[in-house]
Amino acid sequence: MNTKSYKSLTKGTTYVVLIALSFVCLIPFFWMISTSLKTKATTFQIPPQWIPDDPKWSNYVDAFSFAPFGTYITNTMTIAVFVIVGQVVSCTLVAYGFSRFRFRGREVLFMVMLATMLIPEQVTMIPTFLLYSELNWIDTYLPLIVPAYFASPFFVFLMRQYLLTIPKDLDEAAKIDGANELQILWKVLVPILRPSMTIIVVFTFTNVYNDFMGPLIYLNSSEKFTIAVGLANFLSSRGAEWNLLMAASTVIVLPLLVIYYYAQRNMIGGIASMGVKG
Repeated sequence: MNTKSYKSLTKGTTYVVLIALSFVCLIPFFWMISTSLKTKATTFQIPPQWIPDDPKWSNYVDAFSFAPFGTYITNTMTIAVFVIVGQVVSCTLVAYGFSRFRFRGREVLFMVMLATMLIPEQVTMIPTFLLYSELNWIDTYLPLIVPAYFASPFFVFLMRQYLLTIPKDLDEAAKIDGANELQILWKVLVPILRPSMTIIVVFTFTNVYNDFMGPLIYLNSSEKFTIAVGLANFLSSRGAEWNLLMAASTVIVLPLLVIYYYAQRNMIGGIASMGVKG
């Protein structure tokens, strides 16, 4: 076998393996859609019927009539928008300071900030709840939104790594043209930071969309529930009607698929660029 044939065989085998693994990873997603179109009696039928003979499209109408999922989605989106704005702005400013300014104790301060990621969330849960209770923020969205405006150490680290890959000659050229630090950040660096900002947006949106513990602790009114808490309440109130739960889940997962589809190019570029320079 010559070298060209060997490379073609290796490439073909790689594609076959990747396609097979993709199908394995998609099995839960297929099961969710299939179950959403079944009756309650055939949900756990053995052997499973992947394509129902008589798809029950009415399950989607029933699921959204039994619970206000539209309100839950609106609440989640509202929180997500404010949290994304807070994370992007605060993390960009903090990362800009760590990457562009030289001051005494900078490295120590950066390491301390990274060390805070080692603290389990459960350790701070009770103190933060007591703090927000003293501020009368319980049953409001403030405990879920305000912390985002104090920068996430993980996102600051990602943003700083990306900023270190950008030559400082751009900053010097802007300074010669009379730009101050904020103008350099906004007009010169922010357009270049789009891949890393995309990562922050996607990861933050995913975290907010899937967050169950935060809304469960701080929200009491059902009309303020997010989608994760709403799904849990739907399961507890409707019992084992998995076909309706899967119908609601199928619709609810669509925003995540859409944002990943449109952001994937910038995400891949941003992840590939990070970590090049430490």
